[in-house]
Amino acid sequence: MKQSIGAKTILYPTPVLIIGTYDISGKPNVMTAAWGGICCSAPPCVSISVREATYTYGNLMAQRAFTISIPSEKYVKQADFIGIASGKDIDKFAATGLTPIKSDVVDAPYVGEFPFVLECKVIHTHKIGLHTQFIGEIIDIKADESVIGDKGPEVDKIKPFLWAPDHGRGYYGVGQYLGKAFSIGKDLK
Repeated sequence: MKQSIGAKTILYPTPVLIIGTYDISGKPNVMTAAWGGICCSAPPCVSISVREATYTYGNLMAQRAFTISIPSEKYVKQADFIGIASGKDIDKFAATGLTPIKSDVVDAPYVGEFPFVLECKVIHTHKIGLHTQFIGEIIDIKADESVIGDKGPEVDKIKPFLWAPDHGRGYYGVGQYLGKAFSIGKDLK
C-alpha cells in the first residue's frame, strides 16, 4: 500500500543544472538549478525555473539567453557552492577556480571544465508562482571530445550527478545501464 506524503517538490531523478548568464555589465555568473529539463523536440527546447529573487533571474530577463553546463561527479563541491552563493555578493567563477567561456552562439557564458553544455536563447517565459519558467531554444550543444562515443555523447563518460530533494538533500551518481530504450519493452507487446 502506498502512503501519502503530501504535495512536495520531489521528482526523481532531479538534475543538477548549472545555468550561465551575463549581468547587465557583462560579468559572467552561474547558478545551480534543479527545476528543469527537455520540454520540446521540434524545435529542441529546455525549460528552467528560477525564482525572481535570484541574481540569475534579472540576467535572464535582460540578456534573453543562458547556457546549461552539466558538471561531472568530480565537480560536485563546486556545483554545490554555485548553488549556495549569490552572484550578487561573489564572483563564483573566481571562488571555484572554474573558467567562464563566452558562447559563440548566445549571449551567455558556460563552464569550461564541465563536459556537456547546452546554449539557449529564451523564447518564452511563464510566471508560475514563486518561480518563473524560462523556455530556451537549444541553439547548439557542445561536448568535450572525451565524452563523445560512436553515437554521440555518452552518459557514463559525462558522469553527471543527481540531486535528491528530500532524502537528506544529497547528491547521487548515475547508476548502471539497464537496457536499450525503445527496445527493452518490446517483448511485452
